[in-house]
Formats: sequence, C-alpha cells, structure tokens
Amino acid sequence: MAVIWCTFDCYGTLIDWEGGVTDALLPYFDTPPDRDALAKEYIQTEAKVESGGYLRYREILDRAGRALLQAHRIDRPSPLPASLPGWVAFPEVPEALRALQTAGRRIAILSNVDRDLIATSIPKLGITPDLVVTAEDVGSYKPAAGHWARFAELSGASTADTVHVGASQYHDMVPAAALGYRTVFIDRHAEPLVSSPTRVLRDLVGLPGAITELER
Repeated sequence: MAVIWCTFDCYGTLIDWEGGVTDALLPYFDTPPDRDALAKEYIQTEAKVESGGYLRYREILDRAGRALLQAHRIDRPSPLPASLPGWVAFPEVPEALRALQTAGRRIAILSNVDRDLIATSIPKLGITPDLVVTAEDVGSYKPAAGHWARFAELSGASTADTVHVGASQYHDMVPAAALGYRTVFIDRHAEPLVSSPTRVLRDLVGLPGAITELER
C-alpha cells in the first residue's frame, strides 16, 4: 500500500518540547524538581487547560505555566510563550525528514500551536513541509479530529496513502487510528502502550525504513 503522505506531530516528535518546557521552568524553583516528573506534571496541566474552550496556544502556554508554578507556590509569570522559539529539534530529525522527501514522500505537520509560533520552529527541521495545519487554523486541539479533517481537505489524501507519526498516544496515536490512519509511535520514553500503533520506534532514525516496510 503506497505511502504518499507522512503527517507529523511537531512538538515532542520533531521538536524537543519537554526539554524546552523544563529548561524554561526549572530556574523558577529554589530546589529543582526531577526533570521527568516536572515534564509529566506540565503535560497533565496543559491537557486540562486545552480541554476547555479554544484558546490560542500562546495563551495555553501562559495559563498552564502559571498554573504549574502556582501549584508549587511560585507566583511568577509563565516563561513558556517566550521560550518556544528557542526549543530545538531532536538531532536525528533533519536527516530523517530529508530522507523521506528524497524518497518522494510528502510531509505535513499537524500541530497544536499557533501559526506564528510554529513558524519559528520549521527552520530547525531541515526541510520545508508540504503542508502545515495548526490548532489556530482549525480552532481545536488534538485529540480532536480537526487537524486531520483540514489535512484531508487541503491535501486530497486518503487514510490509505497516509501514515501519521507522533510521540503522544493521547494526542496522536489514539485519534489517528480511530480515523483509519496507519500510525508510527515515536516512543522516546519507553512508555507502556495504551494504544495500538502500526509501528513503534524509539526515535526517527529508523522511520524512513519503517515507512518503506509499510508499503510491502
């Protein structure tokens, strides 16, 4: 089954979202907490903020960052909106994306951010995506289906010729599979599976080969 499109989550999959978040928050603590525990706490806090009515992601970062700091009795503004342009790509990402494009794949980014924020991250990917769909474009956040609906509308692609790649089971693997997409879970933290991805990889190094295998 031919794979024409590879759709990607961006932050956590291509860009080191957790590293960016924790680097920004840790200086606010007199006694630095465990980095992994802080990242998990922030993920849960952000998911709660996103579950309400739609807000631009810049506002999500502000509210979630302030809520987490306040939970630790730190009354400070959120550093997260200003920190996002400094978040870096995972080291293997540019080579893997270039390999996919060289093999004729088209690449779309489906991201839970604002257009101006993702514009600061795309130059770090090493390629120019064929299509970018943001939460600002669709007025909702994954796991809602809006990103995939807009992608299908703009690309004309079917679920049969598309593979979705992401590092969140909640935001990406579960909803994409429910919509009929084959999925590749980038399992950077050796998580227990609560979804049924088509393939599981530790990072993007093996992704071009895995996509080729899915065509056989």
